[in-house]
Amino acid sequence: MTEYFLLVCDDVPHDVVLADPGARVLDVAQVVRRLTGLSLWRSKVLATQVPAMILDGVLQEDAEVAVAALRDAGAQAEVRAQPEPEFLKP
Repeated sequence: MTEYFLLVCDDVPHDVVLADPGARVLDVAQVVRRLTGLSLWRSKVLATQVPAMILDGVLQEDAEVAVAALRDAGAQAEVRAQPEPEFLKP
């Protein structure tokens, strides 16, 4: 028998998705590096292979800060709420 437990949280997890790096790819790669801790080379590769998930499962406030930083660097990014697991749906 499998049992599932629901952890009650104030916020559902969110993802940060980079849709377009814009014209300043290196600036966006530096922001990606700061957000993820990846190397600059890997951050640049991630920034150019769009759409790319930059952060996965973070709080909404952290996701909004990350999106604002990416947009300030000239990128198009968005916050997406993670879908509810199937076992929680009525």
